[in-house]
Amino acid sequence: MNKVRLGYIPTRRDIFSKEDAIKYKELILEKLKSWNIDIVDIEDINEEGLLFDDNDIDKIVDKMVENKVDALFFPHCNFGTEYLVAMVAKRLNLPTLIWGPRDEEPLSDGARLRDSQCGLFATGKVLRRFSVKFTYLTMCRLKDKQFKEGVFRFLATANIVKEMRDLTILQISTRPAGFWTMMVNEGELLERFNVKIHPIDLSEIKEEMDRIKKEDGDALHKTMVYLKENTVVGINDQAVKDVSALKCAIKNLADRYHCKAAAIQCWNAMQGVLGIFPCAANALLTDERFPVTCETDIHGAITAIMAQAASLENNVTFFADWTVPHPTNDNAELLQHCGPWPISLMKEKPKLGAPFAFHHSHPGSLHGEMKEGQVSILRFDGDNGEYSMLMGEAHTVEGPFNQGTYVWIEVNNLKKLEDKLVKGPYVHHCVGIYENILPQIYDACHYIDGLIPDLYDRDEESLAAIIRGE
Repeated sequence: MNKVRLGYIPTRRDIFSKEDAIKYKELILEKLKSWNIDIVDIEDINEEGLLFDDNDIDKIVDKMVENKVDALFFPHCNFGTEYLVAMVAKRLNLPTLIWGPRDEEPLSDGARLRDSQCGLFATGKVLRRFSVKFTYLTMCRLKDKQFKEGVFRFLATANIVKEMRDLTILQISTRPAGFWTMMVNEGELLERFNVKIHPIDLSEIKEEMDRIKKEDGDALHKTMVYLKENTVVGINDQAVKDVSALKCAIKNLADRYHCKAAAIQCWNAMQGVLGIFPCAANALLTDERFPVTCETDIHGAITAIMAQAASLENNVTFFADWTVPHPTNDNAELLQHCGPWPISLMKEKPKLGAPFAFHHSHPGSLHGEMKEGQVSILRFDGDNGEYSMLMGEAHTVEGPFNQGTYVWIEVNNLKKLEDKLVKGPYVHHCVGIYENILPQIYDACHYIDGLIPDLYDRDEESLAAIIRGE
């Protein structure tokens, strides 16, 4: 989570114990640093390192901007100064976490040192008045598991928002002519979500591949060696070289145009121009945390970036088709694609061959079954000006052998999911990841204007309860 820089802005109020507020400010900061979180504090703003003085607002905002923080944390070390929290958060417009350490019992004379909970009640109201979106982690002790889980979950939420605020997708050629499902509104994605698309054609890919074959021997050689060591190679050396050159070319062009993901027209013009399918190259790139989606699926690429950003464990994604129901399990379904899934997710070494869906016409795809486990399944999509994020859980189950990369998964209610997929705004593509990232995806939807969370297997309250620490 070092990708997320956290602005640490603890707050107090004068009528409660300054000494206790300073003590908790230091304890909380020590705990966060022990978790290797990238922190920008306000220790140099005033002698206390706390937010309580109106005159410090500009200095705090300037420091956070100068240090390019991605999110804000306002621990209430006593009651706190709610309007100052709201003013700083409003000006910075970043994901905001509020929390306070659980209050101790009153002293023997009936005095209370902090009243942090009461202050949080006040801050929540004032943040709403300022139209500041925020995440609330309910009170707990520093040693509680809830605190660490809540902080890291919030960092994951902030990472999703950060990625979406500056996202450029490399679009490699047009969508396949027959895939009307892959139409997107490029202008609307820019206007609504600041998602930018950088289109290139296949000639630019071919030109870069040719250059790599002539000049970039080291990167090309390493990729070829990796494929030969980690797959069962069923294609000739020239095809392995072409697949490796494509992988390197996409990465180079993505770096050149500052793209975080790609959507590629994997058939059928590519085979005429390059002589290969891109599936294995997609798999290699996705394994390196640069997701590539098939059939020029821009919305799929957005989904993959959000899922990847949400992973607290730095897991990689896979891009799949919903295909056919399980022959004997009424709540199970086949997730499959021609061969673009990360090698790291395979049960065994996958075969490097040619896709069955195209009669094995050209080389470049992987074949293998994915490993067992629990997965989150997601899909960002929209039409008619409305966008939503379909999300839910699944677990792998046994099922019949298939070609390409595949896995059988079971959900709670396949009929409900099937109905959602048909009625939309979704399509037959989805993104999976071996981790429960649903709480942070759900939380991020509230920071991303115009994106509605849509759960297929549980209610929203269950995710809200996790976020608040229950």
